[in-house]
Amino acid sequence: MLQTLQRIVEAVGAADSTGEALRVLVTRVRTALEVDVCSMYLVMPGRERLVLMATEGLNQAAVGQVQLDFDEGLVGLVAQRAEPVNLDEAPAHARYKFFPETGEQRYHAFLGVPIIHRRRVLGVLVVQQRVSRSFDDGAVALLSTLAVQIAVAIRQAELSGETLRLLRGELPTDLIITGLGGSPGVGIGVGRVAYSQSDLDRIPDRQAADIGAEVLAFRQAVEAVREEMAAIRTRMVDVLPAEEQALFDAYTMMLASEHLIEGTAARIEEGSWAPAALRDTVRQYARAFEEMEDAYLRERASDIRDLGRRILAQLLSQVSSESPMPERTVLIGEDVSAAQLAEIPPERLVGVVSARGSSSSHVAILARALGIPAVMGAENLPVGRLEGQELVVDGYQGRLFIQPGPQVRREFERLAREERELSDGLNALAGEPALTPDGRLIPIYVNTGLLADVEPALKCGAEGVGLYRTEFPFMVRDRFPSEEAQVSTYRQMLSAFYPRPVTLRTLDIGGDKPLPYFPLSEDNPFLGWRGIRVTLDHPDIFLTQIRAMLRANAGLDNLRVLFPMISAVSELEEANRLLARAAEELREEGLVIPPPQVGVMVEVPSAVYLAESLARRVDYLSVGTNDLVQYLLAVDRNNSRVADLYRPLHPAVLQALRQAREGARRAGKPIYVCGEMASDPAAVILLLGMDYDGLSVSVAGLTRVKWVVRSFSTETARALTDEALKLEDPDRVRELLNDALVDAGLGGLVRAGKR
Repeated sequence: MLQTLQRIVEAVGAADSTGEALRVLVTRVRTALEVDVCSMYLVMPGRERLVLMATEGLNQAAVGQVQLDFDEGLVGLVAQRAEPVNLDEAPAHARYKFFPETGEQRYHAFLGVPIIHRRRVLGVLVVQQRVSRSFDDGAVALLSTLAVQIAVAIRQAELSGETLRLLRGELPTDLIITGLGGSPGVGIGVGRVAYSQSDLDRIPDRQAADIGAEVLAFRQAVEAVREEMAAIRTRMVDVLPAEEQALFDAYTMMLASEHLIEGTAARIEEGSWAPAALRDTVRQYARAFEEMEDAYLRERASDIRDLGRRILAQLLSQVSSESPMPERTVLIGEDVSAAQLAEIPPERLVGVVSARGSSSSHVAILARALGIPAVMGAENLPVGRLEGQELVVDGYQGRLFIQPGPQVRREFERLAREERELSDGLNALAGEPALTPDGRLIPIYVNTGLLADVEPALKCGAEGVGLYRTEFPFMVRDRFPSEEAQVSTYRQMLSAFYPRPVTLRTLDIGGDKPLPYFPLSEDNPFLGWRGIRVTLDHPDIFLTQIRAMLRANAGLDNLRVLFPMISAVSELEEANRLLARAAEELREEGLVIPPPQVGVMVEVPSAVYLAESLARRVDYLSVGTNDLVQYLLAVDRNNSRVADLYRPLHPAVLQALRQAREGARRAGKPIYVCGEMASDPAAVILLLGMDYDGLSVSVAGLTRVKWVVRSFSTETARALTDEALKLEDPDRVRELLNDALVDAGLGGLVRAGKR
């Protein structure tokens, strides 16, 4: 069953339009279940009404003509109940409704399952049979499982088709893809697709720069694969039996196929670059095999795809995969990584759009640090169609506009202008202290992982670095950086902010921050081997980094060391022992090393409960709200399907923040916030009211947070915090705090967040 499901889902997902996807679906399901009829009904947008959109078995003339409300017929019953309906004698049911144009009077057995996506019924998939019988559990399971998997595939095909028609001029402009706001702001630019060169299906559309060169490169790639297959066959002569060696003969025949070779060449002649032409030809060729009756021939589809991947590997070594970088680049991908984002020159990057991830995933955090608008979790994104297309990224509401019309473009240019004016207006605060109206000084530090942030952070009046993500220099290399390389990097940061404090967090990899040369493959990485757990298990890595930090601090004495993902006192004690060991080693080498301040990140629930015990063993605590919210609410912050459950102002989060603050106070130690909540104007009011000692924010948020601090007295913030802590709904908390911002004259910050 799993193989059947996989073939059907792949075929539907590869379709270029909704119509084609539905035709493929009903044909494949009818064959797989050996039934007389398979039909697909879709819900009309904004209405509880179903339309027959595709069928194999009923009269084709009924497609698009048969419509019924949710309270009509058996198909309506499936949609109304949002659960399967399995009947051996459908005409005898009270809800049966006969549509003469379908010719379905011949059929008795009926099985319908709903297509549901994010609690919404999108359609109904139906199979029917002439004989009177109840469908068995296997058929129900197959259809129900398939229904779950094809919802996104159908929407993907719909958007891909709409995008293609838009680019051909067959649709008006302003096709909108929705996702989640990952980083606020507006970006207007040209699409650049980030893709894996090993994945044929992810190759983006792109125009051929030189058609003749592309055709030649393709034919040379085919010849290289033909030679590779011949060499493999020769090596296997004495190893494989004759019948198994025939596979390589089959590959050789496919490489001579006019469908594969000339079909790809024809697509290149039409203007496509060779990798995309190969992608489309392989899809078409493989689909033809998958639709064959003979089981052996159907299996050859996987051989064709394998052959396509081999040709692609040869092709990409010959054809330049890099077109000129647009002046205003919108980076797009299935799952954009921090490394891919860092590859784009900052002065050219105006937006980021990722089909996966959420507003709290690592790449979204990096985008906010860079002040780049981002849309995350746009799971129906037709990535391959967007290379070189004009795009508008709305990071406020999580929307992507493809080929925006003049009116839409003017509106977003106006919003971008207002945003610049707000930022320019706040620049006057850069030289002012973050002093509340009643005279309480709240240091505002910067979160960073980039040396490029130094100058803008200092211009905005940062009091130092509250969080330097040391994993960034590790992520952009192809090996672990040496101690000397780390000393150089850390020294630059410490010197740039001297005498202000600089907090260097020890290596925090794992979760959504893998290293390409240190792979971590786990079923549940966020609950696995990450942060301090990795470095304590590898004291060689940990000691090298600590030595580099201490050496970089020589003669400056503005270093703060921060340990991530501490969940137990024993972990902290072991980390402190290794820190002391590194310091002792350096003293034995004759280096005079000032002892740094040491802190612990509070980012797992156990650390909240242990706040007092941890604080007694270090100099300060720093709350990492990104992970703390994730673990408290059991929400994977990279999963767009549950992103709406990730609520920083959730009552449980507020109680945890208060409890951590009380633990630090009992130990007599300061406590800061270095997570994204510190950059949220509404949350800043609460942190002021809870008496946190300092905030660390992105460069883009420095003056905004300072504006909030300078607008609320401690008494006012405490009163609002007390009121917020009594509320049980995160939306009510947000409403309370946003109203307070508006009343204080900071409505610009609220309007930006609501767009």
